[in-house]
Amino acid sequence: MKKALKYLFLFFFGGIVYILIELLWRGYSHWSMGVLGGMCFVLLGLINERYTWDIPLWIQMLLGSFIITLLEFIAGCILNLHFHLNIWDYYDMPFNILGQICLPYMILWFFLSPICIVADDYIRYIFFDEEKPTYHLL
Repeated sequence: MKKALKYLFLFFFGGIVYILIELLWRGYSHWSMGVLGGMCFVLLGLINERYTWDIPLWIQMLLGSFIITLLEFIAGCILNLHFHLNIWDYYDMPFNILGQICLPYMILWFFLSPICIVADDYIRYIFFDEEKPTYHLL
């Protein structure tokens, strides 16, 4: 039960932060971005659960960028292309795939992912008595 509450807390925290980022960046969001953000946050947090603390932070950032971009692509294909919700459209962005993901945002997620990784690790440490995080750049 405690584990389920932990992941529910992390999911909602990530979802709220994702929506706040969108509100600051674009001025609007959609409820589905809270679901996507929660999933991204939980999965980024699992990087240190799956691998040891010895994995360099830049590799965690790269994995985080790929995870977020993949989930955004899947969500975009379902929400935008299948259901025609038009939540976002990256057709005018360079190096886009079906207008759902693009290289500039993948790079942006690379630089935002360490904030998510560190936040998850410290939430787990402070609120759930997990191991104190340590990081290595190289």
